[in-house]
Amino acid sequence: MSKKLHIAYDPIYAHPLPEGHRFPMLKYELIPGQLLYEGVITADNVFAPVPCREDIVLLTHSKAYLDKLLHQTLSAKEQRHIGFPQSQALTLRELVITQGTIDCCQFAIDNGVSLNVAGGTHHAFADRGEGFCLLNDFAVAANYVLHQKIVERILIIDLDVHQGNGTASLFANEPRVFTFSMHGRHNYPFHKEISNWDIPLEDGTDDDTYLGLLKTSLPVLLERARPQLVFFLSGVDILDSDQFGKLKVSPAGCRERDRIVFTALLEKNIPCVVAMGGGYSADIKVIVQAHCNTFRMAKELYGL
Repeated sequence: MSKKLHIAYDPIYAHPLPEGHRFPMLKYELIPGQLLYEGVITADNVFAPVPCREDIVLLTHSKAYLDKLLHQTLSAKEQRHIGFPQSQALTLRELVITQGTIDCCQFAIDNGVSLNVAGGTHHAFADRGEGFCLLNDFAVAANYVLHQKIVERILIIDLDVHQGNGTASLFANEPRVFTFSMHGRHNYPFHKEISNWDIPLEDGTDDDTYLGLLKTSLPVLLERARPQLVFFLSGVDILDSDQFGKLKVSPAGCRERDRIVFTALLEKNIPCVVAMGGGYSADIKVIVQAHCNTFRMAKELYGL
């Protein structure tokens, strides 16, 4: 059977929130639409995940917290920490996103790479959500493939501008998962957890500094972690146009970042699961273009 690029997407990503909260979600319908319009992908590349099963979620998250999500019993304080008002649609969306990342694992193992249009919800902890994250899709997927003995060693490369604090906490005592986060020193979350390797970046970090750090760190990282599967969080909130990122990485630099990561993994034949993470430029076209570049790069380099 010939290899192809598999992309997790379901229309539920686009419309789970009241109108006032919809802007951050628009990219989830615009990204696949743009890629289909360009002919980068066809409908055959896209699959719609089903909601993740509760027993799989419970490999990572506490039952008390999952019950709150399922039965809409989060307190007002818990909802403020998450940043979204609770709703059944939002919980369903998170379950679908999480299963999408799980499904991408086998597709990546079979084809080299697979991408989730959403995902990268790295601020979710075992017993709580925060920072617009309810369930930690990378953590749930990682624990699932470890539980199923599909792989024995996992690396999470988190290049969102915000530290993956939930992910770092969840795997603090799990030697089979190596967590790496390159993020803004003075950005959210203001209390950082401890990843296996953190690289805090100063405000105003530019292309040369950012890409130089990444190029020198990746070979060391891959040697230390010796991963059989990599999760790559390709947030585009590192862009100089981002409203909250505080870095000065250009669109070309962001695209080169993806090339560096994919090339390093390809050279060692390590499968890669990608999730989009954050992006908060004022112009939605800038966000969509930067995310689409990740898909374009994956298709180009992996020949899918």
